[in-house]
Amino acid sequence: MDVVVVYESKTGTTRRAALAMGDEFFDRGVRCRTYPVKGVDPAAVGEADLIIIGSWVDGLFAVGQRPGGRRNLERALGVMSGPEGTTLQGKRVALYCTYAVAPGRTLSKMEALVAELGGEVVGGLAIRRDSIGDGAARLVAAVADLSTV
Repeated sequence: MDVVVVYESKTGTTRRAALAMGDEFFDRGVRCRTYPVKGVDPAAVGEADLIIIGSWVDGLFAVGQRPGGRRNLERALGVMSGPEGTTLQGKRVALYCTYAVAPGRTLSKMEALVAELGGEVVGGLAIRRDSIGDGAARLVAAVADLSTV
C-alpha cells in the first residue's frame, strides 16, 4: 500500500512529525513518501491509498487558531486538484496539526478544505510540539489499517 504525507512547516516541528510518521509506516512495512506543500508530487498523491496532510497552528494564544501557511496549503491542494478535477476526490485523508498552546478549530478548518476537494477525512490529531514522536505514532496507529484496505 502507499501513503503520502504532505505538510506545511514553519519551524520544522510539523516536518519532524511528518518524518516520524514516515518512519512509523516504514516499520509497519507500508510505503510512505513525505512532501512539503511547496514540493508535493501530484502523481504520488494520485496513486496513494491514504493521504496525510499536516500544518502548524497559527493564531493568538487561544483565539483565532487556523492552519498555518494556509495559502501554501491551499495552493498545494490546488496543485493536487489539477486540470482534470481533484486528485483528492474519493481519497481517504487523515489530518494533523502541531501546536504549542492550543489547536483550537484548526483540524475542523483543514477538514472543511479537504471536503471541498472531495476527500474523505478518516481521522485527525492535534499534536503538541513537545510530543511529536508520540503523536506521530498515535496517528499512524489510528490510520495504518486504512492503508491496507
